[in-house]
Amino acid sequence: MNNITNDIYYIGVNDHELDLFEGQYDVPNGMAYNSYIILDEKIAVCDTVDGNFTDQWLGNISEVLGDRKPDYIIVHHMEPDHSANLKNFLDKYPGTVVVGNAKTFTMIDNFFEDMNIANKLEVKEGDKLSLGKHELTFVFAPMVHWPEVMFSYDSTDKVLFSADAFGKFGALDVEEDWACEARRYYFGIVGKYGMQVQAVLKKAAALDIKIICALHGPILKENLDYYLGLYNTWSSYGVESEGVFIAYTSVYGNTKKAAELLKEKLEEKGCPKVAIADLAREDMAESVEDAFRYGKLVIATTTYNADIFPFMKHFILDLTERNYQNKTIGIIENGSWAPMAAKVVKGMFEKSKNITWTDTTVSIKSAVKAANIEQIDALAEELMK
Repeated sequence: MNNITNDIYYIGVNDHELDLFEGQYDVPNGMAYNSYIILDEKIAVCDTVDGNFTDQWLGNISEVLGDRKPDYIIVHHMEPDHSANLKNFLDKYPGTVVVGNAKTFTMIDNFFEDMNIANKLEVKEGDKLSLGKHELTFVFAPMVHWPEVMFSYDSTDKVLFSADAFGKFGALDVEEDWACEARRYYFGIVGKYGMQVQAVLKKAAALDIKIICALHGPILKENLDYYLGLYNTWSSYGVESEGVFIAYTSVYGNTKKAAELLKEKLEEKGCPKVAIADLAREDMAESVEDAFRYGKLVIATTTYNADIFPFMKHFILDLTERNYQNKTIGIIENGSWAPMAAKVVKGMFEKSKNITWTDTTVSIKSAVKAANIEQIDALAEELMK
């Protein structure tokens, strides 16, 4: 088993069988379900793993403990990919004290029928649990991204057990860039709860953190300011990268032509980065990620059934339900006889905060013509300001 510190061990598992995480997110490099053990005078297990990995996980525990028995199991988060083996664990180690908060125990009753917890320790914000030389402090993180979520902080080794915060897609036996899959994970799963993430980041700022142990993704040990900085930008709905993201849907290729022409003009004018996506063909979660990443967004879509094209509607709903804000948006609309797209798009963002609309809206009737090329050039100029 992997030592994280002298006394803290990694006992998680990698899942390469999963095709869609949470039933919707493509995970080409699998997922990691992380679990940890703290060995001290008292032994604490931190979280379980997905229900498909019971035997492997219990085997990992046995490998670390040998003949010893755990004293505590700490439930930081009740999502089934982390709590599914709670009953199996208690069947094997029936005397273990289950540590959670009031909402944790309500959720345990929701997920498990006739769960017989012989020993429970209900903790509150700021409560401490001494294991010997290690002392854990509980830091509540409600709605990051479930109501019962809590972190714990080990003041001895300066480790933050951060539940789903700082997690990412991808198994741990695959080498890949952290930020790309952490960003897609964050905006897909946690993005709605920026205010709550900001609140818990303020609590974390008061702690001397050397290691972050999340429930998905690698253990973070170096350059923690980088990870904390990204989380601060993401949760405050700030601009991570200067540039423009063009999201388009196109039926016969004319709207696509306009979107690609805008990309060319922006690049000619020296735009630091122009990302573009055909929403019908590219991963929707990656498009959502790019919309939050860049400071400016261009929506290029067709009028469709007196509304907008379905993939674009899906995309905008994904943004607005995640509290999309603080951005500049431009529109390219196309309609053969009654263009409605710009009106529909603006209506969908009505409740979004701090959205700045470009003065230029490109309005195409069927095919891109000379007047549209002038509009596209004007939109590019405006986006470069």
